Amino acid sequence: MNNNFAVIMAGGIGSRFWPMSQESHPKQFLDVLGIGKTLIQMTYDRLRKLVPDEQIYVVTNAIYADLVKSQIGIPDAQILTEPMRKNTAACIAYASHKIYNLNPNANLIVAPSDHLIMNEDRFIDIVNVGLKTAENEGTLVTLGIKPSRPDTGYGYIQFEDGRDILMGEVRNVRQFMEKPNRELAEIFLKSGDYYWNSGIFIWKASIIIESLQKFKPKLNALFVSKGADYNTPKEQDFINQAFYACEDISIDFAVLENAKNVQVVLANFGWSDLGTWVSLYTHLERDVEGNAVIGDRVHLFESENCIVNLPDGKTALLQGLQDYIVVEAHGILMVVKKDHEQRIKDYLKEIKKKEAN
Repeated sequence: MNNNFAVIMAGGIGSRFWPMSQESHPKQFLDVLGIGKTLIQMTYDRLRKLVPDEQIYVVTNAIYADLVKSQIGIPDAQILTEPMRKNTAACIAYASHKIYNLNPNANLIVAPSDHLIMNEDRFIDIVNVGLKTAENEGTLVTLGIKPSRPDTGYGYIQFEDGRDILMGEVRNVRQFMEKPNRELAEIFLKSGDYYWNSGIFIWKASIIIESLQKFKPKLNALFVSKGADYNTPKEQDFINQAFYACEDISIDFAVLENAKNVQVVLANFGWSDLGTWVSLYTHLERDVEGNAVIGDRVHLFESENCIVNLPDGKTALLQGLQDYIVVEAHGILMVVKKDHEQRIKDYLKEIKKKEAN
């Protein structure tokens, strides 16, 4: 384990989880399941089974550094702060160069902070397969999840087929496909050789740095220290300059869609990115009418397949709703059809325009 490091990406604002997730206190710092643990706490505890505590790093926006420290208690030196959001390529470039400076033989497990893993023992087994593959093969490894529905909110990985699919095995990747339309998602689901891109990656620090240099040399160059910057008091100023100058692009677009040395571990550990209210709905207890309710004074009548999340003590009478999301938080009430939840971001933009006028 001495060469194993973890990078938790925790800089997002979780806008599709509005209104609970706000820019000042986003989704990864919320106890969305009502179990007494936030998503980032669950992620940290999971990775501690694979990586020494002192080798777990969190990359987050500077405004969330105190939240990270208060929730998982890691030292300041392991909280890497971004001055602005520039997507996952910059986040990964920063962490990879910093950790490579500490240990040129480092293996990296890169994981979002806001995912749900139901079977953690299986997760550990799958990640160990990925670590072994990345170290022995020198490849870029991602974890793929068998799709259960034609979801248009996920990216897809097409892998080499031709034989029976076994969970936990490694396949070469043919291509990455970003979020498809409904028609394409239906085709991917039926084909059997497209899995969801979990956004969890495993690779050697040296290999991802080489890949960034090959496919995004300008971005990579910004994070290459010309002297003693990393792990010194100069680091934050150096990183601030790099982020202000670098491209806003995901690691998928920057590297993985172009690289030929990409492999996927076919994974089955009860994964959800909890990116939307409907993805949360599938993990909550539901009544006989299919309603998932959080809130101690919610009364539903003639309503089916709804997700309702209201503050304790808030009395609500809801009648005649089918397939709706009803959420109140921070003095905001949202009522949206479940099949329109991908449009929440668009609705928020319209609200901001109207309020600005």
